[in-house]
Amino acid sequence: MTIHHLVVQSPGLTVEHAEQLAALAQAQGVARISATAARLLDVQHDDATRADVVAWAERHGIDTAFVPAGLKLSHCKVLAMDMDSTLINIECIDEIAGVAGVKDKVSEITEAAMRGEIKDFAESLRRRVALLKDVPAEALEQVYTEKLRLNPGAERLITTAQAAGIKVLLVSGGFTFFTDRLRERLKLDSAHANTLEIDNGVLTGRVLGDILDADAKAVYLREFARTHGATKEQVIAMGDGANDLKMLGAAGFPVAYHAKPLVRQQTRYALNVSGLDGVLNWFES
Repeated sequence: MTIHHLVVQSPGLTVEHAEQLAALAQAQGVARISATAARLLDVQHDDATRADVVAWAERHGIDTAFVPAGLKLSHCKVLAMDMDSTLINIECIDEIAGVAGVKDKVSEITEAAMRGEIKDFAESLRRRVALLKDVPAEALEQVYTEKLRLNPGAERLITTAQAAGIKVLLVSGGFTFFTDRLRERLKLDSAHANTLEIDNGVLTGRVLGDILDADAKAVYLREFARTHGATKEQVIAMGDGANDLKMLGAAGFPVAYHAKPLVRQQTRYALNVSGLDGVLNWFES
């Protein structure tokens, strides 16, 4: 049976937390990774142990990941990320709607879609974009400049991955106005999203071309992985909403990042309290 380690991390991680989790997982040792993370060595990883560990950790605000011993970041070849509420701190469409004074209406649809309550993402996006009709195009720049921020750990995760030879893909059900700027800013290898139609300096309330939905996200990831010679087991994918589940399913390391309950339930790995760079602690140097 493959030896597994248990990586535990949290901004508030204490020695007592690590010791309690080590006891639950019957760890053979504890190696401190940083002030906020530890690797519990050679743990039990049967279903019952995993369930006990996860339940205790969630009650105490700690992220956990059972990973094979000897895992190296350089074994991976692709990192794929969602944009809204994963790479960045906002849902761009909601903030554009805020400029238009219809944020509540749009946010309500966004939340329902991300929770998986609206099954047809394309239809939900069309409904939301229609509410943006006649919004000045300058609102996009305003949102990018004033509202959009990278989530904690984003730059460290990406630069470390790139230094390890990993290719980075940004694939979003959001908009190219933002993904194009982030691709250039972070030197990403590829970015895909939906394109808002603009006419005479205002949004028309329509999206150009086919909607980039959950199926398209998975297709883009598989094509990107194939281009770069990556097997499923060499792919890390990160997302937060129901629209990311198919993309996450195409990765050997699917990560639910500060995600909706539906996504956490269906995803092997999760970061609920740590930054994006928490992924790096799963890999041994």
